[in-house]
Amino acid sequence: MKWLESYPREVKVFLVASLINSAGGSLMWPLITMFVYKELGRSMAEAGLVILIQSLGGIIGQVLGGALYHRVGVKRLIVGSLAVNAISLLLLPYGADYWYFFMFLMLIVGFSNAMSMPAIQAFIGFRFTERRGEMFNIVYVANNIGVALGTGLSGVLAKLSYDLSFVGNGITSAVFAVFFYIYLSRVEQEQGDLQVQKRRDSADGRRPSELLRQYHIYLFLGTGAFFLWLANCIWNNGVSPFTINQGMPEWTYSLLWTLNGVLIFVGQPLISWIKRTIAGSPEAQLMASGLFYLLAYVCIVGFQSYPGMIFAMVLATFGEMLINPAIPAFISDRTGKTAPFYLGLVGGMGAAGRVVGPYAMGLLYDHGGISPVAWFSVVIAILSVAGFAVHWVVNRGKWQQEPSEIHMG
Repeated sequence: MKWLESYPREVKVFLVASLINSAGGSLMWPLITMFVYKELGRSMAEAGLVILIQSLGGIIGQVLGGALYHRVGVKRLIVGSLAVNAISLLLLPYGADYWYFFMFLMLIVGFSNAMSMPAIQAFIGFRFTERRGEMFNIVYVANNIGVALGTGLSGVLAKLSYDLSFVGNGITSAVFAVFFYIYLSRVEQEQGDLQVQKRRDSADGRRPSELLRQYHIYLFLGTGAFFLWLANCIWNNGVSPFTINQGMPEWTYSLLWTLNGVLIFVGQPLISWIKRTIAGSPEAQLMASGLFYLLAYVCIVGFQSYPGMIFAMVLATFGEMLINPAIPAFISDRTGKTAPFYLGLVGGMGAAGRVVGPYAMGLLYDHGGISPVAWFSVVIAILSVAGFAVHWVVNRGKWQQEPSEIHMG
């Protein structure tokens, strides 16, 4: 952990808070399908409907969260959305007895959780201007360590009570809200000139309709992200049923995600080398990410075996480590004050892929097993690489805005 010594105490506290929040968030998501199917006695179709509703809420939350950053202010937006998320999660055990209320709560959970994401990313970009690329990366690593811890703990809690997972998630979300309230209040006191009033337009005076005309910033980037996350649904809707149908124990599938979490932590030196030597800009990192994902799906097509899927997970994880910090880094570097709007817009476009993917791949798997699903992912990954390639070309030589102040509100 020597690499953390160069960061100030503020960053370290921020990372610990992010880790705790991601650990709490991961308590519930691996279990929600089993909870709906096993505990509530609903069909798998209804379990899928719940996930779909939560995902749709996430798309709306991403887009709206970015659009409201300067209108509401970062403190109200982050603290408010996390507080609503915590309340919704704490109500889930009581809403389980009322099906439609439960689905409504899941919609609010997806919406409120996603609403805070572009605001937090924008805040990091504004607050840590000189080292924003590094910050996006280490926050991503911290979040994934939290996910690894949370998913491991979720199985233990599920044996005791599913409700404990909901409550644990709600408590960590509430703690994260309190952390941000105290943290942002201190930033506000130290830099009072950052306090602004609510606005009806974006930070630089342009309305959303004007920002949308700058299609070169978001359209091809968002399209590439949409196809990438759509193709990546192969893990849950192709690889998962494949391992079951091959008679493999459930831990073999979980092991793939354990490998993913370990690689994200130990693979940072290799990713740093790739960024220094091959992919120095966010645009190049997006291209490299798409190619890693494409190679992963080609590997699944070619081998269709568990060892092949282990190797594919290694390749896909390298792609994941490149794309997740690259998107907020590019937007923050290129868009300045309007970064929250574009972060929410691109985040919503990417999330849409996670909504479309499960149903499409489920149909393909039912009709032909892993082979058509894997080929579908290969084709979609090619479209993703094409989207990132066009994004790289159209943004080459574009002017770069200076990063803006933080809008506390």
